[in-house]
Amino acid sequence: MAKESVKARERKRAKVVAKYAEKRAALKEAGDYIGLSKLPKNASPVRLHNRCLLTGRPRGYMRQFGISRVLFRKMALEGKIAGVTKSSW
Repeated sequence: MAKESVKARERKRAKVVAKYAEKRAALKEAGDYIGLSKLPKNASPVRLHNRCLLTGRPRGYMRQFGISRVLFRKMALEGKIAGVTKSSW
């Protein structure tokens, strides 16, 4: 389980990216690299990192579900994820 401060930092970065997205796109289109460099560092979408929504785990993230592989397996076996069943052949 990630620390709350790490999860909060990631949420804050996502807000900053969303806030400056339109301005950033306009500056890129105009080729104004000096203006781009004056934006906050956290306004860059490259600085975002996918994390599990429930635990904040940074590795083993499954984009389709938004959770880590550990939680995915646990929830799938408990039947909490619709349409997911254990495979056997």
